[in-house]
Amino acid sequence: MVPEGTRYFLPPEARLRREMEERLFRLLFAWGYEPVELPALEFYDPSHPLAERAFKLVDKTGEVLALRSEFTTAVAGLLRSNGGPPSNRPVRLQYAGTLWLREATAELGRSREFRQVGAELVGVSSPQADAEVLELAWECLKEVGFPEARIEVGLPALVRDLLEATGLPEDRKERLRQAIHRKNSPELSALLEAYGVYPELARTLLALPDLYGGREVLEEARRLPLSSKARADLDWLEAVLNLLPEVPLLLDLGRARLLGFYTGLNFQAYTPDFGLPLLGGGRYDGALLPYAVGFALGLERVMEALRLPTSETPPQALALDRDLARRLREEGLRVELAWTSDLEELRAYARQRGIRWLALEGRLEELAPA
Repeated sequence: MVPEGTRYFLPPEARLRREMEERLFRLLFAWGYEPVELPALEFYDPSHPLAERAFKLVDKTGEVLALRSEFTTAVAGLLRSNGGPPSNRPVRLQYAGTLWLREATAELGRSREFRQVGAELVGVSSPQADAEVLELAWECLKEVGFPEARIEVGLPALVRDLLEATGLPEDRKERLRQAIHRKNSPELSALLEAYGVYPELARTLLALPDLYGGREVLEEARRLPLSSKARADLDWLEAVLNLLPEVPLLLDLGRARLLGFYTGLNFQAYTPDFGLPLLGGGRYDGALLPYAVGFALGLERVMEALRLPTSETPPQALALDRDLARRLREEGLRVELAWTSDLEELRAYARQRGIRWLALEGRLEELAPA
């Protein structure tokens, strides 16, 4: 038995998860992203975005600690502890590790212990930097087996700027935000009328939930009455898209997640027949660092979406001859050592496991299938 929201990983899944993580490490490193290691234990901070859902512990001094619940805040802390974030130059970091939450949302698949791989581009804010991270996210999706995935790109900055233009109190803006994000147009229309929002601005806000689709959505948005700040948001997004003609992106200008955190675009990736996002990220200038954009990919989520086989892959050979076993491994084969000299027992075991060769006395004996 294990606690709710945690699980064992048996050899086939554990091996594949490790291999996937190593492939992503090599990909991110090839793009210039250096690895960092972050502590699993942190000082408990009531202002942390996930403070209410974090596991808390008390050490022998009485200090309240927390198990790491997300990586972005940890990366920001690492940079601040080592001379501060860079200014006007890019720093590229990658990480991988386990996260823990006392309470997990349905979006996390109800897991309370899960593993992520991610990347952060810190120190610069430009369409080129956003395009780099989006393209890198797409390369990661292909690397783990999702060439058919699509990345949905939202622009919380646009939603936030339009809501600010209403001049409404925060609680009313929050109700509008929720209706926009849920794409609940009837509720949104009723709220706009009840709050007496200026008609042209109300028309623009009411159009947001339907601004979903290909790059033509930008032109639809530009035909709406927009403030100069909102038009600047669209100009930025268009500059990003122009750098990524080959990346399959869908625009969702009604995406209104975490308006206080994301300051530019944000994105999530989905694949057909799997309802939860495989990765997510965005730009969060000023939220934790002066300039930063990044994303994280959930390994358990990816493996669930891949529907990988759970049967174990057998080694190619079973060896009585240790020297021959060593040479075979140097050639790239997977070889188990025999635990007995009883050849009949070894042959029966190898056939049952699906092992093709028996290595003995300097030679390989091919075994007939069981």
